[in-house]
Amino acid sequence: MAYRGKVEFAYERKIRERNTRIYRLCHWPIWIWVFFLAPGPLTFSLFAHGFSLANGIWLALVLVGTGIAGLREALPGTESRPYILRFDEDRPNPLYRRVCYTFAWSAVITFASLNLAGLIGAVITGVWNMKPIYTWGYFPLCALILILGALGKLPRVGPSTKTEGTERRYFYGSVWAVTAAQTLLLVLWKTLPRNATTDWIKLLAYLAALLFMGLLSARGKLYRTRPILPGEVMVE
Repeated sequence: MAYRGKVEFAYERKIRERNTRIYRLCHWPIWIWVFFLAPGPLTFSLFAHGFSLANGIWLALVLVGTGIAGLREALPGTESRPYILRFDEDRPNPLYRRVCYTFAWSAVITFASLNLAGLIGAVITGVWNMKPIYTWGYFPLCALILILGALGKLPRVGPSTKTEGTERRYFYGSVWAVTAAQTLLLVLWKTLPRNATTDWIKLLAYLAALLFMGLLSARGKLYRTRPILPGEVMVE
């Protein structure tokens, strides 16, 4: 299907030769969150039972690791100078970008998929089985995504940045859709009683949020979801 939404042109965007300290610092919490979510069952325990010692230890390790990586400009957005200058340039995609975006895809896909499986299971059987779903389903799904990332088969994790102008919209569109749907689901989970009717409400609301935000992203209505057509020198 041909894209009919709004587009951006590289030559119309303001050129930024250096990233400010604030810009670089603001990207650090993003990667803290991405890697903090990496051990799925531990994250499930956090939302189900609250913050634990294990969560605290893992958070400390993530803070140290991402902090060192950020200081060394080895996290996307923490570079002193933007890496991507032309959206159509066939330039090597650095290893740190490929690793970070692979784990970001894992955070986006795994939690959304497993929560959807839990919702469907609850509607069909009347029983919530989220703990075994995360215990047995998280790591195989995560491993599959990591393998795809290692092979360069996911948007923004390929060996070249040539298609960045298009691939970035797939990534940010997915983040918009999943973040909105997960937030809505969390609110409904905390506020609604658990019965057959509310299980259906949660499932339909979750699917509706994914679909609605996905459509907005597909049409370029959300931030960073418009394709950027190649043109003059610019940065992301």
